[in-house]
Amino acid sequence: MSTPAVWDPATLPSDDNVNPYTFCVELKGSQWFLQKGKMIAYYGSIEFNGLGHGRLDRLLRTSFHSPLHASDWVVAEGSGKMLLADRSFDVNSFDLDEGNLTIRSGNLLAYQPTLALKQSIVPGFLTLIGTGKFVAASNGPVVFMEPPLRVDPQALVGWADCPSPCHHYDHGYMTGVMGGLRALTGLGGASGEEHQFDFTGAGTVLLQSTEQLMAEQPTGVAPTQAGVPGAYSGHGQGSVPRLPGQLGDLQRRFGL
Repeated sequence: MSTPAVWDPATLPSDDNVNPYTFCVELKGSQWFLQKGKMIAYYGSIEFNGLGHGRLDRLLRTSFHSPLHASDWVVAEGSGKMLLADRSFDVNSFDLDEGNLTIRSGNLLAYQPTLALKQSIVPGFLTLIGTGKFVAASNGPVVFMEPPLRVDPQALVGWADCPSPCHHYDHGYMTGVMGGLRALTGLGGASGEEHQFDFTGAGTVLLQSTEQLMAEQPTGVAPTQAGVPGAYSGHGQGSVPRLPGQLGDLQRRFGL
């Protein structure tokens, strides 16, 4: 039986995966936007301030434009190493290079302020614009696809540098035998075989390798188990694909 690695501030990686489920962000007198509940531990001198903090107004004007999600985010700043995870889901880091990427809001864990976050016109999604690194979770490894293609909405993580998708419904499926059963019984909600997102044009579509969405949960809620002090929930996986501003090569490397 192999001995598990024991990490310290010197041996932890910088802006890379510790394992497939945990990512380490190094702050050097810098700032990151962080979704509440995604930090599991840190070394050093790091502060976490809510977005209503007065001295962050200038940062918000340039880097955060999603009032619907403002209560779910904080700014981490200072010096040290910070571990991010999310309920044992895969965690990946990505470099966006003069790009435009839209991602499911629950999957986005953190991003550098060099990127601007905006509210997507597609409900439940956020858009990152510019150049910088962000960290995202997925239920299973991420698969990168080129349009045109149709995607089960529950498998969709996001899309880069291509138009927002249209809804597509398989009317033959819905009005056939299965549709008749649904009309009579009210059972059997829409599946990926009935309803898809239709992507066209140049760009990249990011899929998770399952049709099960990451279940949403309230952020910043303390555990309820006896003897466990209030803390963050844990998770993460790792890789570093590059998402170019224009359609091009995507390079992805996995963490240890």
